[in-house]
Amino acid sequence: MTTIWASFEAMSDRTITVLVTLTVYKVTLLAIGLFANAKTNDETEFYLGGRSLGPWVAALSASASSSSAWTLLAVSGAAYSWGLSAVWLFPACVGGFVFNWIVLAPAVQRVGNKTGALTVIELVAGPRDREFSRLISAICAIIVLCAFTIYVAAQLQGAGKTFEDTFGWSMTHSVLVGAGVVIVYTLLGGFWAVSLTDTLQGAAMAATALIIPVAVVLACGGPVALVNGIGTIDAPGWLDPLAGAGGAAGLGFVLGTFGIGLGYPGQPHVANRFMALRLGQEAITTARRVAIGWAVIIYCGMLIVGWGGRILYPILADNETVFIHITNGIFPPVVSGILLAAVLSAVMSTADSQLLVAGSSVSHDLGLGSGKRALLWSRVVVLTISVFAVVAALFGSQSIFDKVLSAWWLVGFTLGPTLIVTTIKGPVPPIRILIAVLVGGGLTFIANLIPATDKTLVESVLPFVLGLLIVWPWKRAAPQGENGTTNIHRQAADIHS
Repeated sequence: MTTIWASFEAMSDRTITVLVTLTVYKVTLLAIGLFANAKTNDETEFYLGGRSLGPWVAALSASASSSSAWTLLAVSGAAYSWGLSAVWLFPACVGGFVFNWIVLAPAVQRVGNKTGALTVIELVAGPRDREFSRLISAICAIIVLCAFTIYVAAQLQGAGKTFEDTFGWSMTHSVLVGAGVVIVYTLLGGFWAVSLTDTLQGAAMAATALIIPVAVVLACGGPVALVNGIGTIDAPGWLDPLAGAGGAAGLGFVLGTFGIGLGYPGQPHVANRFMALRLGQEAITTARRVAIGWAVIIYCGMLIVGWGGRILYPILADNETVFIHITNGIFPPVVSGILLAAVLSAVMSTADSQLLVAGSSVSHDLGLGSGKRALLWSRVVVLTISVFAVVAALFGSQSIFDKVLSAWWLVGFTLGPTLIVTTIKGPVPPIRILIAVLVGGGLTFIANLIPATDKTLVESVLPFVLGLLIVWPWKRAAPQGENGTTNIHRQAADIHS
């Protein structure tokens, strides 16, 4: 604390103004947590907000939780260092939003309400009395816990970079401050607190993605000057949409980037918003428009920030700080504080949602209790994972882009293929679900450990494709029941009716 106080005394009036603005923002989040605590009395409310989220809350909270510090800091950083080849991030990420909201969301909402499932893992594993269900739940829960610990650590590093560059705090103090706020309001209010704060944070991120790119274009001298400036940058592969790789290598780069979109359907902290959205076609339609529009604004904006930032700041020690440098360098203090709050919004909106899912994975999916006991277990897990995430943030790799992608694919390819087929096509035989989970998660994990396959198609595409092939209903035939209908088809009819 002495270090923080010493740095506070050395701050300029501008920096103090930014700090005050951020403090007001954080106090607002804690107040929301206290408000939401009064609305959280049972498991359904803690995990899904009573299945009564409005479309705007569902859309903005799902969008904000899926678009972490990776979106504001790492995507703009990728555009800064990759150049024009970063353009493929736009269709990859927005495509994930489109599939999720047009195809997956209605199916997950319908099946979730019909079965009464409280978590995405429960939808994937099926009823607990079904063969292999508990084993599938345990495997999925362990993978989610490990991946989300890494993912949350990356978010805390995003907060750390923001505080470190803006206030001169050490990474240790920066990470601890960011983690403290997230943990408190997540423990207080569960899903209600997470969803309400994520809605505020999603709106802040969208406003930022509109304001900063416009300021960057103006700072560069206008649209024509921006385009001309991009053309003058002399860096290997910077002006090549295929990142300087031709032929098969270039195609592999594009397909690998599109692999990011394949991870969207399997993210439990996003799909649980589909389960929580109130019933009705109007709610789905409104939420779909809001979420997809939000994604277009965010990803387009961050690409412009990265490209323009390369012109304004040709040399940066860390490319993932270009967003922060632009914010502190162009805007007056109060505006800088508000815009930097968007980075913390991205950090916290993902971290809180993932902590909540991790808690539910242990308490509910592993069957460690019900009612108040389940809520207690959830909060214990949230606190425990937070501690591990803080340690990983302080002593692990400092690359947000790589760390988030690895965790993203691990979770997405473990749950995604089965979630898609189960909710859209109908129930899948348990043994095939078990194999798909092991193949999707296991191959992603192994590919990440081997340098020759890390961040290649073997990690970014192949596990999803294999998992989908395993659970896809290639045959309509199944053992016949007494009335001549198949058991599997009868279950599907019950669920999808």
